[in-house]
Amino acid sequence: MARRLAEVAKKVGVSEATVSRVLNGRPGVSETTRQAVLSALDVLGYERPTQLRGERARLVGLVLPELQNPIFPAFAEVIGGALAQLGLTPVLCTQTKGGVSEADYVKLLLQQQVSGVVFAGGLYAQADAPHDHYRLLTDRNIPVVLINAGVEDLGLPSVSCDDAVAVEQAWRHLASLGHERIGLVLGPDDHVPSARKLAAARAIAGRLPEEFVARAIFSIEGGHAAGAQLIDRGVTGFICASDPLALGVVRAARRRGLGVPSHISVVGYDDSALMNCTEPPLTTVRQPIESMGKAAVELLSARISGSAVPADELLFEPELVVRGSTAQAPRPEML
Repeated sequence: MARRLAEVAKKVGVSEATVSRVLNGRPGVSETTRQAVLSALDVLGYERPTQLRGERARLVGLVLPELQNPIFPAFAEVIGGALAQLGLTPVLCTQTKGGVSEADYVKLLLQQQVSGVVFAGGLYAQADAPHDHYRLLTDRNIPVVLINAGVEDLGLPSVSCDDAVAVEQAWRHLASLGHERIGLVLGPDDHVPSARKLAAARAIAGRLPEEFVARAIFSIEGGHAAGAQLIDRGVTGFICASDPLALGVVRAARRRGLGVPSHISVVGYDDSALMNCTEPPLTTVRQPIESMGKAAVELLSARISGSAVPADELLFEPELVVRGSTAQAPRPEML
């Protein structure tokens, strides 16, 4: 008990006597300090006293599919900072192949009595994936906010980048450079943001040949395989659903002895870290990460405080960032 008091007191920056008053439910402690002590108990892995277990911890789960794609650490940084300003402690949950699943993390977060959960790039974006763990959270009345588009029947608020505008910006850029054979490298068939991008491309193109659309897992390797297919089909302008996919297309072109952008032009999506340091620097559509992350925290905070938040989608405008991976379409004799 003495060790627990000392550790919690050190973490919060208060006296052991103050920690003791909180644990025993005695008066004389501000609400801010009381919440800080309870959060420290949760973070350090100590059980709350029985009389305090009914209160939710000042913890918020932040569930990400991976950290290899730089866009997810970027979201984690913005969301974590915004939560800390509100006195909430983020709990980062990152899935690993063959490891802890998204559903497993939800169970762990429920055990910690979290105040809410933010998901980014999760199974909610795949129509054919299991979604029971999201319904488990809503059944427990745990506030949840999603980053980017998910399946509609979940009924959860979300903060999204406008996929249609992103594709329109990329398509018009490539078309202005003279590219007539424009192709898309997208995620799986049931991936909702990819479906939105495809619908937007079809609306702009009027007719988009099916052979100019390739599906891939979200990785450089996936982009390489999909890019190789489209290169063989004569595509010269590529619109990709993520920056790693775009880098995979660049690699596929080089393996075939083609130059980027002298033979093919490539547009990514996200503008994640270091995309201006690649060779060539990647033209990409930038997600407004800071605005989206802060909006997600504001929605979650409103739900935590008891305010009603409609299950709507807030759409944020992307921005095309032109760099060195796009140029004038090659002349026919160059192909």
